[in-house]
Amino acid sequence: MRSQPFRPSRDYRPDLTPPWKRDTPAPEVPAEAGLVVEEVGTGYCGAVVRCEKTAEGPTVTLEDRFGKHRVFPLTPRGFLLEGRPVTLVRPRPDRPVTGQRTTPGGRPLTASGSLAVPGARARVARAGRIYVEGRHDAELVEKVWGDDLRLEGVVVEYLEGVDDLPAIVREFGPAPDARLGVLVDHLVPGSKESRIAAQVGGEDVLVVGHPFVDVWEAVKPAALGIPAWPTVPRGQDWKTGVCRALGWGENTGAAWRRVLGAVSSYRDLRPELLGAVERLIDHVTVGPGAP
Repeated sequence: MRSQPFRPSRDYRPDLTPPWKRDTPAPEVPAEAGLVVEEVGTGYCGAVVRCEKTAEGPTVTLEDRFGKHRVFPLTPRGFLLEGRPVTLVRPRPDRPVTGQRTTPGGRPLTASGSLAVPGARARVARAGRIYVEGRHDAELVEKVWGDDLRLEGVVVEYLEGVDDLPAIVREFGPAPDARLGVLVDHLVPGSKESRIAAQVGGEDVLVVGHPFVDVWEAVKPAALGIPAWPTVPRGQDWKTGVCRALGWGENTGAAWRRVLGAVSSYRDLRPELLGAVERLIDHVTVGPGAP
């Protein structure tokens, strides 16, 4: 009688199937702003900018290290987080925040220090707007004042510079029922920005600013664990100079995510920026003629 060849009951060879192609369930991870992931189909790596609900289904926008944006559907097992497959899901707006600040009576506060309204729906957008000089300004305002702005129905847009501010204001056409506020970087006497701002006027438009060369400086150094913001020689790109001085490399996109990630509330910001933003919100929402 011929003996049968021995066959092991199990296959002990390593499974070389890529992890994102396996059928095992992947954990669900909220697509919080700043989370860095890789899209499995394209290999595109970037930080989450926002999630949106579209007619084709929920999507996530990622920003790569060059500041470019791409939009992807929120498909199961569609992303890698630290090399492991995950299913990104839209963050719950009413999800409790670990360590959320509260009043002495236990009422939750927003990042700006205002009383939070859990479960409240965003108000329909007002006709008025707040313009800020750049994308980083907009992201910082959103992180600290986002809850307040949604409740008030105030939309914040960024301009990519203020060189054409007078024309932009004329095109917007501020009115009592559509007031405009503008936040300008480096608004100090004698600066180019101050000369441009002086060309804009009217009861329904308010231009305010902070004294910092860049909005990064409005974040307190202590929040980042540095003694102070470096002094960058005139004529050198400020962000690049800061990154070099602090040993952060020269990827300013990654450096900004580091700066933004260090901000958890208004306590991490300089009062010069806090006061300017609060004035703009008041101008658009409670000034004369505001609805």
